[in-house]
Amino acid sequence: MHKLARLDHAHVWHPFTQMRDWLRREPIIITAGQGAVLRDVRGREFLDANSSIWTNLHGHNHPKLNAALKRQLGKIAHSSALGFANEPASLLAAKLVGMAKGESRMANHDTARAAADSQFAIRSSQLSKVFFSDDGSTAMEVALKLAYEFTRRTRGPKAKPRFLSLAGAYHGDTVGAVSLGHIDLFHQAYGGLLFKTDQVMSPYCYRCPFNRAQPERADAREYRKCNWECVDKVEAKCAAARKRGNDYAAFVFEPLMQGAAGMIPQPAGWLKRVTDIARGHGALLVADEVMTGFGRTGGAGEKVGKRESERGAPARQPTFPPAHFLTGSSAAGVQPDFLALAKGLTGGYLPMAATLTTQAVFDAFLGDYEEFKTFFHGHSYTGNQLGAAAALASLDLLAGRASIAARARLEKDLRCELKSLWSLPNVGDVRRVGLVAGVELVRAWRTREPFDLRERAGIRVCEAMARRGVLTRPIGNVVVLMPPYCTTTAQVRRMVEALREAGEEVLGGR
Repeated sequence: MHKLARLDHAHVWHPFTQMRDWLRREPIIITAGQGAVLRDVRGREFLDANSSIWTNLHGHNHPKLNAALKRQLGKIAHSSALGFANEPASLLAAKLVGMAKGESRMANHDTARAAADSQFAIRSSQLSKVFFSDDGSTAMEVALKLAYEFTRRTRGPKAKPRFLSLAGAYHGDTVGAVSLGHIDLFHQAYGGLLFKTDQVMSPYCYRCPFNRAQPERADAREYRKCNWECVDKVEAKCAAARKRGNDYAAFVFEPLMQGAAGMIPQPAGWLKRVTDIARGHGALLVADEVMTGFGRTGGAGEKVGKRESERGAPARQPTFPPAHFLTGSSAAGVQPDFLALAKGLTGGYLPMAATLTTQAVFDAFLGDYEEFKTFFHGHSYTGNQLGAAAALASLDLLAGRASIAARARLEKDLRCELKSLWSLPNVGDVRRVGLVAGVELVRAWRTREPFDLRERAGIRVCEAMARRGVLTRPIGNVVVLMPPYCTTTAQVRRMVEALREAGEEVLGGR
């Protein structure tokens, strides 16, 4: 065993890892990376098929990101944001607000007709303020606290703010973020620490109890047969809250694709419908774009679904050019009151996060010193200069023609290569939104019967992929593919081939 592996076994406690299993084998120890390729201490090369847990956008060791960090290191690495401002954080805040405004203008223009037909009035909420933090959990914690206190200050001190989120939701691991989540396996151990939030069914077409369609060899959104009962459930929840005299303070969601829930994609138009309902019942909108932001949803305006429901399809979703939007909420024509960003913010280089919100929320915290209306929340590394410098360089790359073209090409490659997986009898659903794909493994596709989590089907398939030089991590029985934007056509093909071969090896058509 390599000496570094021995040190790891002796001292490191890994996240979301059963350490007894971990200690049974020598880990892969990454020492270098270039583009979509990672190298370990033994000189082996691996493709980074999940962008280093969904963070890396442009590839490893990118010259422009490296240069931005070196320039900033020549000035200063960090100074406190408590009582002081700094250059890169100020520039980054302005750039993020500009991005949000530009996306809002595009979304409003392209969805104007759909909005006019909506049964609910849409309140404009321009994002103009940025609160920096460290990671996705803290970005969501900021949004949660701001929404809570804003609701108390606008509805009165007797208000009891309550939150609505989706079944299977995961919004981070800090106590407030965990309270918004609904994954028992992750969260039940901390039940005594959490506050109560409500959940409503997510539009999991593949396993929806209201979907009357028999399984087909296609994304379940394409052949579903339903009456949009999932939308009705949201309306019923909001109506019940209003009847109790306590409208929800906020509706919290991941736009277009729920990540840790199992890569659950939302059918076209669903998000616009349910956010209109929540908004119409007085709820603020909190968009968790920790995973979906910075181009991950690609050309997500594309219409997915060849059949429309018996009750009628939602307002028709416009078709945008690939990689048109940098956020999933904008692609869906939804304007949130809070936008949480992290993971890809710095291009995968440094931990940094941002929560964007509106002038109205900001104003609720303004007052004379003795009123103590301050937002009493903060982080030691808020607005870190190195992180901000990397983020500015990453945003410049994202806006460049070369990156836009690369994302469009990668999305096309991923869509084409994934088709080969339908030949596997243990693949039940292949779902993709932009540059994010989830492949659900089942005992038999005709029955949708799932593997018991104790069988570690997803883990074993990913281990077999690693033996083939491709690294990713499953979510239960769902294997995730989320490559960096620099991934070549040949590398995408190799990633999918490794998944297909690993599935055949491990599951063997059982």
